[in-house]
Amino acid sequence: MADFRIRPLGDRVVVKPVEREEKTKTGIYLPDTASKERPMEGTVLAVGEGRRDDNGKLIPMNVKVGDRVIFAKYSGTEFKLDDVEYLILSEKDILGIVQE
Repeated sequence: MADFRIRPLGDRVVVKPVEREEKTKTGIYLPDTASKERPMEGTVLAVGEGRRDDNGKLIPMNVKVGDRVIFAKYSGTEFKLDDVEYLILSEKDILGIVQE
């Protein structure tokens, strides 16, 4: 993951959303419309340096490469690189880190 080709700026992170399963844990198959809904969980692939406060002091990021995160449903900007979909999010759009 360290050689990811995009370096986000400021307090932004690059996230690879997890793939939606077409079947639930109980064995129920989801219809196409439900399985195509945008995921709200993903893995952090790249992290910016952080944001600056009003005095210019750097505030470090709370997330790091490899963290599994939950983010706001319609946040960020989607983009494709080599036919793989990613999101660039501001750190404020990340709601939490999944503890494993």
